[in-house]
Amino acid sequence: MPKRSVEVLLREDVKDLGVIGDVVNVAAGYARNYLLPFSLATPATEDAKRQIARRAARAASERALRAEEVAAALAKLSELVVSTSEKADEAGNLYGSVSAGQIATLITAAGTGIGEKQVRLESPIKKTGEHKVLIHVFGDQETHITVQVDAQE
Repeated sequence: MPKRSVEVLLREDVKDLGVIGDVVNVAAGYARNYLLPFSLATPATEDAKRQIARRAARAASERALRAEEVAAALAKLSELVVSTSEKADEAGNLYGSVSAGQIATLITAAGTGIGEKQVRLESPIKKTGEHKVLIHVFGDQETHITVQVDAQE
């Protein structure tokens, strides 16, 4: 029995399918049970295409603006060096550790708004010195910053 497919017009961005305004062919069940009930798509009629074209243009401009913001944030973050002083022994081992939350606070104090969940730290920093830390900016855009950990006097 051949699978039926239907042509739908996307009203929202759908991961692995398309963006607003795309006309895509999908399985009838996928359209009927997921895309249409959640208002992610509408049947691809000429009237719907005209209405969605305006939303698609607006969404494209928003994506372009977001891309500019992300590029600016990446440029600013890639050159960023933050430093902190923590209690440590003579060998450079910290008595505590530097967590993702502390790094996010240091970055925010430096003038960029990065949340704790955007700091990709495999494990807390437990030694003094210079450490490269991965920062997730948006989507698949990431950069590294330098965290300098010094021993407190």
